[in-house]
Amino acid sequence: MLVKNDRQKQKELTKNAILKVAEEIVLQEGWQAVSMRKIAEAIGYSLPVVYNHFESKDAIQEEFVKQGFNMLAVAMQSTKEKHTNPQQQLTQMALSYFEFAFSNAAYYKMMFGLGIPSCQKAREIAEIGKFSCTLINTIGSLMEADNEQRKLLKFHTLWSILHGLTSISMFNITAAPNEMQQQILLDAVQGFIININR
Repeated sequence: MLVKNDRQKQKELTKNAILKVAEEIVLQEGWQAVSMRKIAEAIGYSLPVVYNHFESKDAIQEEFVKQGFNMLAVAMQSTKEKHTNPQQQLTQMALSYFEFAFSNAAYYKMMFGLGIPSCQKAREIAEIGKFSCTLINTIGSLMEADNEQRKLLKFHTLWSILHGLTSISMFNITAAPNEMQQQILLDAVQGFIININR
């Protein structure tokens, strides 16, 4: 049993090393520079060892998507729980989203490497669904009518605002958003909240 535990621990350490190296490559050179061979060389293992953990570069990206959306969902839920007023919840969650993106830039870039995930992807990857539900429920608490289709429309509108402003800001800065960029985000979210029932 001890040998099995050691093997499992070693497998987990190797997997984490692969992800850490992929993250470093993304931050320095971008996702397009990530390759299985480059990862193997960086961690000092043979190429088959990397393939034993991830069957392809896409599988590595999917792992980042799962982990990233899980981290984002936890951050959003934590922020929501600190406030009782739905308007304040949504405003603070928007700021939390912005902060997450800049604090976890490599994850964020891989989470959205192909744009905002589709509804089908959200059904396939539980972590995306968890993040989506937190926002949808908060949006729903601000809406006068309980209309699922309208809640989804407003969710996609808000997510587009958040992702669009985050992406634009990431092109212009590297470390963290400045005060002007945060004000633009707040202005957009306040406008969204005011018009949520229209």
